[in-house]
Amino acid sequence: MPELFTSRLRATVEPIWRAQHEHPFITGIGDGSLGLARFRHWVRQDYRFLIEYARTLATASARAPDLDSMTKLAELTYETLTTEMSLHRSYAKQFNISKEELATEVMSPTCQAYTDFLVRVATTGSFPQIVGALLPCMWGFSEIGLRLLAKGLPSDPRYAAWVEMYSSSEFVALADWCRNLLERCAKGLPEGELARIEEVFVNSSKYEYLFWDMAWNEERWPVR
Repeated sequence: MPELFTSRLRATVEPIWRAQHEHPFITGIGDGSLGLARFRHWVRQDYRFLIEYARTLATASARAPDLDSMTKLAELTYETLTTEMSLHRSYAKQFNISKEELATEVMSPTCQAYTDFLVRVATTGSFPQIVGALLPCMWGFSEIGLRLLAKGLPSDPRYAAWVEMYSSSEFVALADWCRNLLERCAKGLPEGELARIEEVFVNSSKYEYLFWDMAWNEERWPVR
């Protein structure tokens, strides 16, 4: 039985994803020791990221080759803008951050670079490349959430809610659907195109790691 393309991708990024699981931001959420200033910075930056991630999902929906994929990607766009971002808005309320402040937060260099990369792939890449760029975020968060849940929920309710969101059966199902979509898209493609999809998948995975690093270091522009 031939190897699944997504299994090939996962094997390629194993060192990157392992580094994510071992990152102090992730382990700090898992054991509840993460400092709130770092988490607050993540909330602000990830809110801005999700706006552009949803924009990329919407573009993917518009470029989808079939009605079922178009519909599901449109639903994912809506879920990102509502369900996922509502968690961020609830955190912001606890931190006395207004919706206006969230929406106008200045992107860090890493957040800006990652979202620019996603939007560029969405507008200039093939549909399979777009899915390849989107998948590491969805699949990676699902894997992180499930691994943290297996160790037990942290006592801090804010971090417990985070783990519950990304380990939920609904979120796992979304990640599975996106992975299966890429598998279908990759079927029969020449190796040159598969290599281009792999490249964007790897780059998105690297940006995922850098995003945790950005939050841990509370990265901001050194000059304004």
